[in-house]
Amino acid sequence: MPTTKTTPLHPWHRENGANMADFGGYEMPLWYASAKDEHLSVLSGAGIFDTSHMAAITVCGTGAAGLLQDCFTNNLDACVGPSRKPLSPGRCVYGAFLDEAGHTIDDAIVFMLASGNYLVVVNAGMGAGVAGHLTGHLDGRDAAITDLTDRLGKMDVQGPAAAKVLMPLLADPETVFGQMPYFSFKGHYDGDSPLADAVRLDDGTPILLSRTGYTGEFGFEIFMAPEKIQSLWQRLLTAGERYGIRACGLAARDSLRAGAVLPLSHQDIGHWPFINHPWPFALPFNADQTGFTKDFIGRSALENLSDFSFTHAFVGRDLRKIAAGEDSRVIDADGRNIGRVLTCVTDMGIGMHDGEIFSVASPNRPAGFKAKGLCCGFVRVDRKRKPGQAVEIADKRRKLTVTIVEDVRPHRSARKPMAEMMV
Repeated sequence: MPTTKTTPLHPWHRENGANMADFGGYEMPLWYASAKDEHLSVLSGAGIFDTSHMAAITVCGTGAAGLLQDCFTNNLDACVGPSRKPLSPGRCVYGAFLDEAGHTIDDAIVFMLASGNYLVVVNAGMGAGVAGHLTGHLDGRDAAITDLTDRLGKMDVQGPAAAKVLMPLLADPETVFGQMPYFSFKGHYDGDSPLADAVRLDDGTPILLSRTGYTGEFGFEIFMAPEKIQSLWQRLLTAGERYGIRACGLAARDSLRAGAVLPLSHQDIGHWPFINHPWPFALPFNADQTGFTKDFIGRSALENLSDFSFTHAFVGRDLRKIAAGEDSRVIDADGRNIGRVLTCVTDMGIGMHDGEIFSVASPNRPAGFKAKGLCCGFVRVDRKRKPGQAVEIADKRRKLTVTIVEDVRPHRSARKPMAEMMV
C-alpha cells in the first residue's frame, strides 16, 4: 500500500487544527476554522496556501526548447502578451501535456529560466509521469530531464495585500517588484543549490518568486528549500496580521479557482480531448481559431474529432451546490440528460443584484451590497451551449437551475499592475 506523503508544513497544519484529507497522495489541509472566511480573506486582504505538494521538473540542454515545443500545447515561440512574443527568460506560460489521443496527461506552467533551461510545474503526484512522458519523446535530443518532486518547497501568497505582506521580508523589494507583469517571475532556485540570480529574503534565503495567479487574484508563488518554508510561513502570518491574512486550505482554493474560471486538473480537464473548453489560450490557435500555429503531440487527434463534447462554466442564483462527478447530470429544457457536472462549488465573495454579478471587490457594487454567495463551476455537455442559456444540474438530492457563462467573479485582481497593488 502506498504511504500518504506530507509537506514540510504538515506539522503546522496539524497543530493549528486543520481539517486534513488525501489529495494527490499528500495529506493536505481542506480548511482550518472556516473555508468561507479563508475564501473571503483572499478577496479582501491576503491568504497563504501550502503548495509544496505540487511537482516540478527541470528540462535543460540545447534540445530542451524543441522537446517542450513538441510535448507542450502552447507555442513557446508565440505565447507572451497580446502581441504573442516568444517566451523569454523571466516569463512563464500555461498549457498542457497531451497523449496521442489529445487527452490531458496534466496541465502545467513552463518557466523559462535561461536559454535551454526550463522549469515545468505540474500537479501533485504528476512529476514522475510528466518527466517520463518527456523522456519518452526525447528522440535523440540533447535534454536532461530531472524530476524535483519533494525537493522544492512551495507556498503561495494571494490577495490584494500580497505585495504589502511580502515586501518587508524581501532583501530588495523595490528591485524585485519593479517590472513584474502577470505571468512573470524573478530569481532562480533548482532544488539543490541556489544560483547567483536568486531573489533573497531579508535573512539571505534564496527563492524564486513568480506571479501566475493561482486563485485569479493578485499574488505570488514562492519556491524555496523545503527546510526553510515553515519559517517563512510563520513570518508571513505575522507580517500579514494587519491585512487580515489567513492560512487557506484546498476548499478555498477550489472555490476561488472556479469563481475565476480556472480549471482543477484531473477534474475539469482529464481523459477527454483538450479542446472546446474555456481555456483556448492554452492551445496554439491562430488568430481566428481555425487552426494551430505549431505541431504538438495530440494535435492530429484534436483536429480530427468524431465525438464532440464541450466544457462550459456556469453560475447559479443561490449558494447551494450539487455533488459533482459521474452520478451528476446536466439536463436541458426538454428534460434530456446532456452531460455531467465536473465542479460545483460556492464562491462566497459574489452575489446577484438585478441580474448582474457583483463581487465584494467590485468598485461599482450597489449601496448596501452583501455577497450571499453563488454556486459556480464547470459542466461537460454533448454540444456547445451559448452564454446566457439555462440548464439544470442535478445529483441524487436536488436539482438547481444554472446559467452558462463566460465569466463568473468580476473585478479580479490577478492582472492588475504591480504599482497599483503597492499603494
